[in-house]
Amino acid sequence: MGGGEAIDLAIKVARGFTHKAKVISAKGGYHGHTGLALAAGDEKYRAPFGPMPPVFVQVPFNDLDALDRAVDEETAAVIMEPIPATSGMPIAGQEYFPGVREICEGQGALLIVDEVQTGLGRTGSLWGIDHFGVVPDILVIGKGLSGGIYPITATCFQEPLEAVFHKDPFIHVSTFGGAEVGCPVAMRVLDISSSPAFLDHVNELGGIFAQGFRDMRDRHGNILVGLRQVGLMMGVEMVSEHCGPLFTRAAYDHGLLSVYAYNNPSVAQLLPPLIIDQTLAEEILQRVDQALEDVERMLKR
Repeated sequence: MGGGEAIDLAIKVARGFTHKAKVISAKGGYHGHTGLALAAGDEKYRAPFGPMPPVFVQVPFNDLDALDRAVDEETAAVIMEPIPATSGMPIAGQEYFPGVREICEGQGALLIVDEVQTGLGRTGSLWGIDHFGVVPDILVIGKGLSGGIYPITATCFQEPLEAVFHKDPFIHVSTFGGAEVGCPVAMRVLDISSSPAFLDHVNELGGIFAQGFRDMRDRHGNILVGLRQVGLMMGVEMVSEHCGPLFTRAAYDHGLLSVYAYNNPSVAQLLPPLIIDQTLAEEILQRVDQALEDVERMLKR
């Protein structure tokens, strides 16, 4: 199963447990192309398929006042990514997610954290939400959980929420749910990605990239704004929305895959494998440097 299906289940659990319908998400975020996950996403993904339920509401990311106004006694859940990649990887202030947690608790809403992209060590902690000291009610994992070997995602939730399935366990089924082949792979991935040595390695590499981009800022200051970074979750921020697509093309020409952020094309995502070494990190930085040179030339044409 994919991340969208895992998000669908998270929202179903929240609604089934709270007996409420309203779901609040962040503008510019992305949670999948299926059902309830699609409804929680941005308008550009929903619009081609007709109107979505009015009980799905979006608010600006990193804006506690807007969230506080939106959450009410009819709210089942707030769903957020710790770092919204499709939105250009904005980094929330340290007070934001504790504030989200407090707002949810005040109205009896559940907090769903989408860790499909940020989880399993990508940010230098096992979970991206760890950087904010918050424990969600529901946590969704995907992508890296398979280790690239077997497609598997997981919807994890606090024990009291199991009550949703007590009366009838068959209210949610999946043809490929359970993933008997995938679960041993996922357990091994969890063992590796939660080890202190592995997370230290990710953070050491993050330091190499941070320094590399500081150096490149001196050479490419006319287009490179900076690096949005937590561990090896990185967004290359540039001066205009033209830069992201141009960088994606230029990076490809230099042997790198870097997809621009669809909801903020001024930012290109940079998500290297977590197992690379210092030598390869430095090679990636050289290729990024060359790609930025190409972007500068293309913008001058």
